[in-house]
Amino acid sequence: MTAFQRLMEATADILDAYNAHPFVAGIQNGDLDRAKFRFYIVQDYLYLKEYAKVFAVGVAKAKSLEVMRLFAKYIPVMDGELNVHEGYLARLGVTQEEVDAAKPAFANLAYTSYMLRVAYEEGDAETLAAILPCAYTYEVIGRRMLEANPASIDDPFYGDWVRGYTFPEYAQENKILWDTLDELTATYTEAQLEHLTDIYRMGCRFEMGFWDMAWEMAL
Repeated sequence: MTAFQRLMEATADILDAYNAHPFVAGIQNGDLDRAKFRFYIVQDYLYLKEYAKVFAVGVAKAKSLEVMRLFAKYIPVMDGELNVHEGYLARLGVTQEEVDAAKPAFANLAYTSYMLRVAYEEGDAETLAAILPCAYTYEVIGRRMLEANPASIDDPFYGDWVRGYTFPEYAQENKILWDTLDELTATYTEAQLEHLTDIYRMGCRFEMGFWDMAWEMAL
């Protein structure tokens, strides 16, 4: 069993619960309260700034040039998502001043602090295991949205969100991350794999907490 297969088996229950969450279901059905989505987008902006730091720590600590390049590739990719003047931030009238003044919600801060701790204290594979819950679960959520409601991708407001996580290129980038994790853990002991699983499952739980935070608009 590869690391990917192991982590999928260990988190199948959480993955199945995501699309039943009212926030996610609201995007899928196009009827999510815009105020909740606006709260989520601002928190996601704050999250992504810290997420980029996790990749940056990964670059600094990488044990091979290949892994260093992999981590480095993802830092500039976030430039578009962190541009207040385009995308959903602009459409929702969020200003640079507003996001600069915003504070991370408790669930947001807990999640990003956890990822950064893993990146600082552990190895390349463990850092990937902390990064992947965000990257991969959005792919799964998007795919299942389309299966449940094919028209979700054409929603005049939320369709762009669905489309962003269902592009074949997005899945391909995730596959590169997973393939690298499998390579790095090919000789891992059972104890190391159990620890890796704990990290990944914790990240998936934090992802659910992020949806709870967004739905409740809880700081």
